[in-house]
Amino acid sequence: MSKPLSDHDRKKQISVRGLAGVENVADLKKNFNRHLHFTLVKDRNVSTKRDYYFALAHTVRDHLVGRWFRTQQSYYEKDPKKISSGWQVEEADDWLRYGNPWEKARPEYMHPVHFYGRTEHHPDGVKWVDTQVVLALPYDTPVPGYRNNIVNTMRLWSAKAPCEFSLKDFNVGGYIQAVLDRNLAENISRVLYPNDNFFEGKELRLKQEYFVVAATLQDIIRRFKASKFGSRDIVRTDFSTLPDKVAIQLNDTHPALAIPELMRVLIDEEKLPWEKAWDICIKTCAYTNHTVLPEALERWPIDLFQTLLPRHLEIIYEINRRHLERVSSLYPGDVDRMRRMSLIEEGGQKRVNMAHLCIVGSHAVNGVARIHSDILKATVFKDFYEMDPHKFQNKTNGITPRRWLVMCNPGLAEVIAERIGEDFIRDLDQLKKLHDFFNDESFIRDIAKVKQENKLKFAVHLEEHYKVKINPNSMFDVQVKRIHEYKRQLLNCLHIITFYNRIKKEPNKQWTPRTIMIGGKAAPGYHTAKMIIRLITAIGEVVNNDPVVGDRLKVIFLENYRVTLAEKAIPAADLSEQISTAGTEASGTGNMKFMLNGALTIGTMDGANVEMAEEAGEGNIFIFGMRVEDVEAMDAKGYNASEFYNRIPELKQAIDQIAGGFFSPKQPDLFKDIVNMLMHHDRFKVFADYEDYIKCQEKVSALYKKPKEWTKKVILNIAGSGKFSSDRTISQYAREIWGVEPTLEKLAAPDDPK
Repeated sequence: MSKPLSDHDRKKQISVRGLAGVENVADLKKNFNRHLHFTLVKDRNVSTKRDYYFALAHTVRDHLVGRWFRTQQSYYEKDPKKISSGWQVEEADDWLRYGNPWEKARPEYMHPVHFYGRTEHHPDGVKWVDTQVVLALPYDTPVPGYRNNIVNTMRLWSAKAPCEFSLKDFNVGGYIQAVLDRNLAENISRVLYPNDNFFEGKELRLKQEYFVVAATLQDIIRRFKASKFGSRDIVRTDFSTLPDKVAIQLNDTHPALAIPELMRVLIDEEKLPWEKAWDICIKTCAYTNHTVLPEALERWPIDLFQTLLPRHLEIIYEINRRHLERVSSLYPGDVDRMRRMSLIEEGGQKRVNMAHLCIVGSHAVNGVARIHSDILKATVFKDFYEMDPHKFQNKTNGITPRRWLVMCNPGLAEVIAERIGEDFIRDLDQLKKLHDFFNDESFIRDIAKVKQENKLKFAVHLEEHYKVKINPNSMFDVQVKRIHEYKRQLLNCLHIITFYNRIKKEPNKQWTPRTIMIGGKAAPGYHTAKMIIRLITAIGEVVNNDPVVGDRLKVIFLENYRVTLAEKAIPAADLSEQISTAGTEASGTGNMKFMLNGALTIGTMDGANVEMAEEAGEGNIFIFGMRVEDVEAMDAKGYNASEFYNRIPELKQAIDQIAGGFFSPKQPDLFKDIVNMLMHHDRFKVFADYEDYIKCQEKVSALYKKPKEWTKKVILNIAGSGKFSSDRTISQYAREIWGVEPTLEKLAAPDDPK
């Protein structure tokens, strides 16, 4: 009989509770040693930590492979629908330098992708000729399910030149030219999100988008034509059943080229008539919109399209012609509506509106939070909604509780499991059971204890990496997300400065101490976002070195914000900052991660914050600021930042300090662009919400002085976070868009009989 586990042992286990499903530890150790010795050719005397990681990764991968094969075989057997799919300084992250033990190259499924060239129209169809070819090499990564023996495939693509280099050029001394073509081809998958402020960057970005789309669609067609796992024999030739087997979800406008590419394949290569190909395309594709900001909805210049993808531009023109014929028939004489709904924008430089292409070429269009989806219907895509209301849906975002609770916050997961069992890991709605423990003194203490332990661990990390002494009893106030004007890190900065000025004014007052952390990355070409980062670090340099302030206020910019850092910061956070201008944030998922991990939210009624307030109770999060209708009214009236600047003394003081070089004494004019933007060009109305934000922060500080009351609200937030599981989100996509019924069916393990 095995020895009962101690509390300490159980807490150690929860971090991988049920995820690994290890049946035989001895076999694992044996496989680990085998990989260390025979795969990596190392023994323990010379092995590094990286060698141990790779040996363990190969061992776990062995555990997945049998389930991977069986999963793919089951898909072919059951024939289900497939679903594809200081200053910031950018530095190259050569993350594949030592290889990736989790992926498997599949050179046998390499596909050619074409660029440039011209089109020839013949009686038997259109040919795209004289193209440049880049090869797409697939790499497969296994993605295991939770306790179901299912291992799905994430397929990524790497760009390869058709040949390594020109041996002829090399032999006559043209060393650079010999490798130039190879480098140009492989740049496609070498740089993530290139700076597209310049033509070369725009061209590379469009190349990247088409490269992934074209490779994936060729792969989809190949698999559709086959009937057995791993088979290359063509079995299906009737494409009318493609929508029954394949669902293509366009995740924002980046893969919008899937629509003209699928039409090109069906018309030019498979010789289907336009009407039949278009019907298949619409039934196969669906579009998820992720933003209402006009600048984020892609619009590609016609001349770039004409050069890079001439055949696709012809197809888009034809899609647009037929689309506008329909608009004209439904709204005769409404020329302005036709202009608004056209796929081609005529004003100034002609551009292709990729969002319009996605809507016209899809059978479903959804936003990612209820308020976001309503805004799409009411304003952004109003004309399209009026014409095809049946297309529009909502699918509120979600997060996976396996990573964002069980893995990153094992202490909290264990405390929850002790009260309501482990089923919440797969059915997050069961967190509602925690309402029964709202007044349970021991549960309140356990929740508070876990949070404090997480804060202590993160404080050690911060002191080690940022050389700032952290008060672990201070409120950990965290805002982590992309650096962008609409997310209003600048509003957070104004609160920091205001709080700093108040401490300086009344140094003997009992202030609620705060450690304020802001993290995120700016797009390489986004000047204002980079200046915001510099302002945050400059404020930190002043605040953190002021002896009057001491440990009552610290400011840290979390550099290189990424998943591994998020897994430390989110469990430690007391306060989650979700302060975008109402009507601008599509959803957010960081807000959900913080809620699930026991942070209280201060935020506007924007994105998923609205639904979070409903689930937790609006009295259990800190809501401030304008609602969407208030923003619209201010837009109609006209926003005048000077009114707020002249009326609110603390706001004026903060802006004057930024403008006067208080935070940049060696460069007094360093932040003049930020001040000028806030005073004269602020689309996101930072000043309009400043006063209410500061008052709301005072309420936060007051409640934090009452630990028991604070923790009770934390419990209600955790109990209300069940809706925000990605399991719920994906189930809704499956049922309501892809036409697939989700199942909890478990596959047999590879060594079990079928």
